Amino acid sequence: MKLQIRNMVCDRCVLVIRRTLEEMGVQPKLVRLGEVDLGDQVLDEAQHDLFRRRIEALGFGLISDKKSQLIESIKKYIIVLVQEPGDIERVRISDYLSDKLFHDYAYLSNLFSSVEGVTIEKYFILQKIEKVKELLVYDELSLTEIAERLGYSSVAHLSRQFKKITGQTPSAFRQLRDTGLRKPLDKV
Repeated sequence: MKLQIRNMVCDRCVLVIRRTLEEMGVQPKLVRLGEVDLGDQVLDEAQHDLFRRRIEALGFGLISDKKSQLIESIKKYIIVLVQEPGDIERVRISDYLSDKLFHDYAYLSNLFSSVEGVTIEKYFILQKIEKVKELLVYDELSLTEIAERLGYSSVAHLSRQFKKITGQTPSAFRQLRDTGLRKPLDKV
């Protein structure tokens, strides 16, 4: 049995979902962003309802329809792309999502925009800006290194985009060091 879960955005989310299941006496085969695989185990109606109530209290949610699952998959793949260092600078988001989800990008884009009220590209940019904020707060990388890591063509491009979204420059944000200005990834 597989369950699709909304708002899983980090490794801690995976840990929380795993612990919730284990507290219920259910040993998941696999828990990863947006998905739980119970293998051959099947939750009865009471267990399913209890699990749903417990994770909703934690800010998560079960996804039952295919379109919602696809939207959560889009979000999951974008978050993974932004959060894990790698090939972000060489990736075209349209090709990346089409390859991962086996759907035409136009379909994915229209579905996402109609349900979320924001384009995939805008969502991707918002995720990148949240990652920039995180890296600025950590103060371990220069702005040039952050720009390279997140696939920006230049520091100027990153700075323009950052200011457009946040209303302040990356340097001003770094000086504030106010983590209250960062949003949780599931709220982006």
